[in-house]
Amino acid sequence: MNILITGANRGIGAELLRTAKAQGHTTYGTTRASDDDTLLPLDVRDPASFMALADRLSGTPLDLVVCNAGVYLDKGLEVDSLTDTTLWADTFATNVTGVYLTAMAFQANLATSAAPKIAIISSQMGSSERAGGNSPIYRASKAAALNLGRNLAVALADRNVAVGIYHPGWVQTDMGGSAASINTQDSATGLLARFDALSMDTSGCFEMWNGDAMPF
Repeated sequence: MNILITGANRGIGAELLRTAKAQGHTTYGTTRASDDDTLLPLDVRDPASFMALADRLSGTPLDLVVCNAGVYLDKGLEVDSLTDTTLWADTFATNVTGVYLTAMAFQANLATSAAPKIAIISSQMGSSERAGGNSPIYRASKAAALNLGRNLAVALADRNVAVGIYHPGWVQTDMGGSAASINTQDSATGLLARFDALSMDTSGCFEMWNGDAMPF
């Protein structure tokens, strides 16, 4: 497959990029700010940045776009201290609007594929059935990304674009912390298998990295 992965400079995104390359896929990774010149510049909060990258990739076929870029700005903050509206705005700009802009920006590239796919990295923290009371900004943004993915699955069905939403697991990254239960390689390998299995028959799914169904 020809795969584009946003937020590929670290964590799960970097491991997805590395693992996909090792599996023989043609890969393109993006980053907002990095000294790695093998990654393409993209700020998922900025429509002009998408226009620039879409122009750069014009005519480049893509089979899969992975919406991975995300932030967790209220990690560790007390629930009654989240009155700074920039935390809310910046989180939703990246985790929700950024997903929408990513999905829309590369429709022409996906149209070249016989089986185009969009994968959205959400989280179990976006599940209403698993509300934990902490990190409400992040949880709300991931719930919105889940809802957005379900709506995109319907909206893009007539274009034959399959959309899947995924929980990558509690992963040992800067975001997940060292106490997390799985490493990035296990998560990335599992996620890539889920992306490969994604089809129009399963479009709109919300799954764990290992294929288990997630509660909405």
